[in-house]
Amino acid sequence: MSLDFGPAVALSCRECGARYDLGPSFACLECFGPLEAAYDFGTVTRAQIETGPASIWRYRSLLPVPADVATKPNMNPGWTQLVKAGNLGRALGIRSLHVKDDSGNPTHSFKDRVVAIAVEAARNFGFHTLSCSSTGNLAGAVTAAAARAGLDACVFIPADLEQAKIAMARVFGGRLIGIDGTYDEVNRFCSELIGDPLGDKWGFVNVNLRPYYAEGSKTLAYEIAEQLGWKLPEQIVIPIASGSQLTKIDKGFKELIALGLVEDAPYKIFGAQAQGCSPVSAAYKAGHDVVQPVKPDTIAKSLAIGNPADGPYVLDIARRTGGAVEDVTDAEIVEAIQLLAATEGIFAETAGGVTVGVLKKLVENGTLDPEAETVVLNTGDGLKTLDAVSSIAEPTAVIRPSLDAFRAI
Repeated sequence: MSLDFGPAVALSCRECGARYDLGPSFACLECFGPLEAAYDFGTVTRAQIETGPASIWRYRSLLPVPADVATKPNMNPGWTQLVKAGNLGRALGIRSLHVKDDSGNPTHSFKDRVVAIAVEAARNFGFHTLSCSSTGNLAGAVTAAAARAGLDACVFIPADLEQAKIAMARVFGGRLIGIDGTYDEVNRFCSELIGDPLGDKWGFVNVNLRPYYAEGSKTLAYEIAEQLGWKLPEQIVIPIASGSQLTKIDKGFKELIALGLVEDAPYKIFGAQAQGCSPVSAAYKAGHDVVQPVKPDTIAKSLAIGNPADGPYVLDIARRTGGAVEDVTDAEIVEAIQLLAATEGIFAETAGGVTVGVLKKLVENGTLDPEAETVVLNTGDGLKTLDAVSSIAEPTAVIRPSLDAFRAI
């Protein structure tokens, strides 16, 4: 079988550096550390990128995908808006603020980016079924991408997810299996299924395809830098679920610097969690290097991973860049959702409420510099988490259809 992963040449262990041939593997045989894609990029220029399509495939020369990836049936996500958030910035006292709004992706979350890469890996390995463990958004992204690619889909979720996310995952076809347990239990079940004949020729995007899938998050870093005029933001606030998105954005920034596509300038990375599932924030504040697992209890279900695989790496990055990891309560999440909507016309899901809420908290406690150029991520659409704002789901007033009635209120 001939494999084509473009500039990717091997899998490399993030812990011990051991290298392996490209394949559906995710753990080092030497130390059990996580594997990630290693590259030989060659020469990459801004001009090459800028002439590419308005999707993540403009960065195909930096991703583990074939050169002709844009011609294949895929969801073609990315190139979402970087919104100049002057109103929100003034409300929070931040001089220069942008919102990277990934709700504009095909299934309305950033998960379309990572799944698009995983689909190409599944094709390379001859898999016929696309699968995942999901806190919600990933399930919809997988079933949609599988439908477009002509693959079967079978995804697994905690049974108590938001109804909108369940409906979205089901409407694209495939099978949706609810598990009576937490996300961490769902993920553990999927790991067992990989070794069973039932899972033969299945590509689990966030397990045996994870080294490829995770690289999709780098495209957020690339887009932000390009949309800022080929420079890095001085500060960025990123939500933490598994922690992979944050670590890959950092990897993307470092690649841009190494390739000479942006100036080598310092940047600070801040991680954001919901207080009801904040093991990384707790470890950061306690000065620990180990993340103690927790049982999630928060409205931010898309971030409700109690044992985040990349937690220790998040701590390293926050400390190395001079950033921090912070958390907010469910009430603060709802307040932040409403603040972002009322100032910028962006309706974020609960994960976006977490990042904006943490941004506000970081400014108030003096951790984040209000004079520095800042980017905050919104990773999904508020229509998926309507229950979070159910308290305002009624008209301001109900009147008779007359001018007198309107004057009276």
